[in-house]
Amino acid sequence: MNRGKIIAIITGAISIILAIAYLVLVQLLDFRGEMKPAPVSQLPQQVIVLE
Repeated sequence: MNRGKIIAIITGAISIILAIAYLVLVQLLDFRGEMKPAPVSQLPQQVIVLE
């Protein structure tokens, strides 16, 4: 095989590995469950000063 084909195969393999790793990462993050917002009591309170 010439050098161009070898580089193309290696690049394609790296691309497929990265795509599979990304899909696994997304599945793991999605498996954690529903994202819930922070409770309002935990948020800092704003002070409004009227002059």
